[in-house]
Amino acid sequence: MTAATPAEQAPVALEVHNVHKWYGAHRVLDGIDLTVRPGEVTVVIGPSGSGKSTLLRVINHLEKPEIGHVSVGGELIGVRRSGKRLKELSERAILAQRGRIGFVFQNFNLFPHLTVLDNVAAAPVATGRLTRSAAQELARDLLARVGLGDRTGAYPRQLSGGQQQRVAIARALALRPGIILFDEPTSALDPELVGEVLAVIRDLATSGTTLVIVTHEIGFAREVADRIVFVDGGRIVEQGPPADVLDHPRHERTRDFLSKVL
Repeated sequence: MTAATPAEQAPVALEVHNVHKWYGAHRVLDGIDLTVRPGEVTVVIGPSGSGKSTLLRVINHLEKPEIGHVSVGGELIGVRRSGKRLKELSERAILAQRGRIGFVFQNFNLFPHLTVLDNVAAAPVATGRLTRSAAQELARDLLARVGLGDRTGAYPRQLSGGQQQRVAIARALALRPGIILFDEPTSALDPELVGEVLAVIRDLATSGTTLVIVTHEIGFAREVADRIVFVDGGRIVEQGPPADVLDHPRHERTRDFLSKVL
């Protein structure tokens, strides 16, 4: 028996194994395999309808795969093994798992009736991880980190789209997740507000946080990604370092896509 290589022994933050997902006759994900190491920034690109957002939703079990499974930090998400089968966990258990997977949506999804401070503090209190006062102290620190330390008492409707998205990022950080998923985090923003959100994500990328980012911002992907994953038709067509995938793509489909967006 040969010894495992250092790469094989390295810890895995995220593993997506042979994931298939379909709606009726439409196959959205068609055998996705993806491994992300701790601290790695993986950027997923591809045309609209290629399955990018569905992949993120499957990772935290907002969508259940028909075939395959996902594990985060070595723990199966949404299911448990029972002999040779995988059985669905209870909704309560799934919610507890989601607390370890941050998710930043396209459209912010803030609670409109809560202040910025309480939006960020809500999850640590609801999960019993922190007292209300401790959660609010953490929320103040996180809001300062994303440049909104002076807006703790504001309500979402009083903020710009860029500010709301920065609150959403602070909220995702509040549970200290092992990995954060970003689903087109700038797509709902006016062009002049994109930069302030990307700056916050750039800071996270350089801090060692494990990130999986779906984005159409190719220049940003080139800057922050350790690895680019190009998805089309529910499949990973190719992946690799930004210089390889963006500058020297191996597949014709990748070249065709990049010719239209670069």
